[in-house]
Amino acid sequence: MVGSSKRALKNFLKYHANYAPMHMTSTPASKTDLRNLTLPQLVDFLDSLDLPGSRARHIMAWLMRPNSHDFNKMAEVKREIRDRLRATARLTTLTPAKVEVSADGTRKYAFRLDDGAVIESVLIPEGDRHTLCLSSQVGCAMACAFCLTGRMGFTRNLQPGEMVNQVLAVMEDMVARGIDRGTHRELINNLVFMGMGEPLANYDNLITALTILMAEEGLGFSQRRVTVSTCGIAPRIVDLGQDARVNLAISLHAADDDIRSALMPVNKSYGVAELLEACRGYPLAKKGVILMEYILIKDINDSQEQARSLAAKLAGIPCRINLLPYNESEQLSYARPAEHTILAFQKILRDAGYTTLVRQSRGSDISAACGQLAGKAGL
Repeated sequence: MVGSSKRALKNFLKYHANYAPMHMTSTPASKTDLRNLTLPQLVDFLDSLDLPGSRARHIMAWLMRPNSHDFNKMAEVKREIRDRLRATARLTTLTPAKVEVSADGTRKYAFRLDDGAVIESVLIPEGDRHTLCLSSQVGCAMACAFCLTGRMGFTRNLQPGEMVNQVLAVMEDMVARGIDRGTHRELINNLVFMGMGEPLANYDNLITALTILMAEEGLGFSQRRVTVSTCGIAPRIVDLGQDARVNLAISLHAADDDIRSALMPVNKSYGVAELLEACRGYPLAKKGVILMEYILIKDINDSQEQARSLAAKLAGIPCRINLLPYNESEQLSYARPAEHTILAFQKILRDAGYTTLVRQSRGSDISAACGQLAGKAGL
């Protein structure tokens, strides 16, 4: 994982006035949020306070535990260090303002942030395994025609700590509900950045959050357990392949530029050919594939001609295709195709040699399915 340079870190610390002398009074807003820091950044932050950087590993391990809210409970470090951190740093947390539970067991968490904005995260159970869908922005600027999040517009990017805290808050809920996996690291099996927002449009904060979540000293999520989904910001796909080692998912939804541009305005900037070229260059783990997500919308992108075009254009890209029949909403006029149309589309792709699954939506009865997250302020 590529980290920040020391100069960038020093500027970060300076900008936030995060290493005021002990005799100065620090307001909460001026204190460093420790959950925003990677391990190297935490080392340099401790150095700036004349504290031993060697304690950073112990501090990060503690920070990445559920219910790590109080400096006084940081038993692994000396009281002097805890007191200095309390004066210059803070521990942000997220507490669900609302939790909704689907008939299929999916749980949707609404978190109200410090500025009053609301984001949503979704926990999807599969037997004893759990996948957590994370948000990366408040709202979204991509304005995809079929997506309720896109109708919100864009408010702001999430800080790294706000992404990390979604994971910790859901872990805390799991522990409170009596879910026991031996260690907290085993509570959540997979992280997918498929919630509110376009992750690659919040690139620097995303990379920092990934670095924190995947650090061995913290939660230690491996490459095969983390997936970043994008609507198709092609240059950032190239960057992601260099700066992180994670699974890649593409919200494709059409193989034709005219149809895709009508559904997804980002396609006007980065067309299908450029997007797929970036995918061809993305570094994959051994036997790894790129996940191609394709929402099937009646009479828009569900024709057999579209299926054949998709099969041709994906040639040479190691991929798996997930077909997602559209989740209908009263707020949008799009419709789900008939079952025979869905199966015919799948058969063409399978006959062309692609592993193609029809995914049944989880949590649609609580508006937790793909494209339904809307961060409702009126909780």
